[in-house]
Amino acid sequence: MKILYVHQYFKTPQEGGAIRSYYLAKGLVNDGFEVEMITAHNEQGYRKVEIDGIIVHYLPVFYSNDLGFFKRIKSFLSFVRKAKKLIEKEKIHFDLAYLTSTPLTIGLIGLWIKKTKKKPYIFEVRDLWPTAPIEIGAIKGKIIKRWLYKLEAKIYEGADKIIALSPGMRDWIKSVVPEKDVYMIPNMADCEFFNKELKDPKLAHFYHANKPFTITYLGSIGLTNHLEYFLDIAEKSQQLGLKIDFKIVGEGSRLPHLKMLSYLKHLKNVEFYSHQNKEGVRRILNVTDATYVCFADIPVLGTNSPNKMFDSLAAGKLTIVNSKGWTKDLVESYKCGFYTDPNQPNDFIEKINPFLQERSLLESYKNNAREVAEQHYSKKLQIQKLVGILRNEKKIKISDSEVYILTA
Repeated sequence: MKILYVHQYFKTPQEGGAIRSYYLAKGLVNDGFEVEMITAHNEQGYRKVEIDGIIVHYLPVFYSNDLGFFKRIKSFLSFVRKAKKLIEKEKIHFDLAYLTSTPLTIGLIGLWIKKTKKKPYIFEVRDLWPTAPIEIGAIKGKIIKRWLYKLEAKIYEGADKIIALSPGMRDWIKSVVPEKDVYMIPNMADCEFFNKELKDPKLAHFYHANKPFTITYLGSIGLTNHLEYFLDIAEKSQQLGLKIDFKIVGEGSRLPHLKMLSYLKHLKNVEFYSHQNKEGVRRILNVTDATYVCFADIPVLGTNSPNKMFDSLAAGKLTIVNSKGWTKDLVESYKCGFYTDPNQPNDFIEKINPFLQERSLLESYKNNAREVAEQHYSKKLQIQKLVGILRNEKKIKISDSEVYILTA
């Protein structure tokens, strides 16, 4: 079977960032599928390369987190137009299209494929669009809101199957198209690349992880992440004299603001690091005791499936979340982390103290993190799920003693 995989922001491990599509596409290739990827880059011209068996078409469509709303929309629609033109020009043959958002406009390619090529498409929902930008306040006009919700429903209705990345996303999609098969494949824990390991003294020195405890934020630094919460707990910790180092690793439109805010607060326990590839993430996680998964206090963001959280679990780290969604249920039920109210820094102080005082408790939670990564969120399992869905299987064999039932 030949799969046309469309993801505007396809990344490799060497580039870093969200590399889910790389692993899924590579997993499909390893299982005998042929995969052609259509994506975009910020370079001038078109480029076609083969990456680990995946044929990748790079279209020249500029995008940056710093772009304003209308420039982002222009970028999204430019990608749609160029992707359709490429499919026609290159006469790309495929049996099934796999389209992953965001943006939602990727679904326009699916609708076009279904109409003109008479081929089915699977739609993967990474974020609830347009609900997320509407709740954040980025989209305000009633007419455009109504149009986007209609487009969302039309894309879902046209899809052969739908993949959601979290239970909350799945529930929302089912409320829009109750008749559709909606499967859940969360982001994945790379348990082969990451491992629970002792701190390397050389890395601790390099990253200035001098205090007994280090908490790290990894990921995008934008409005939806609201890392002011992270600085609030760092400030409270400094005031109380807690021996904690705070690291912020990533890039985004809010980075200059956060650096200035940290300076104005005189935070000596906070340090910033630039965006890292996967090897860089592993190095920083080596000196990290706990990670902090940060989102603005907006209900829809509680449905997110943050990929860096799964890196944290795979690396065996205490995982702290500040959203009341499924991630809160996950870390609490498996005792691998805790939820902290983002608006109450004292709540964080109360919950982190036992881990500062009892290393055995910390180690227990770290072990639980690694165990849940291996048993429920491993890269291997998520790839097997996708293969099973593409092959219309009802269940997949994980090992000689375990079988996973695929349910929509």
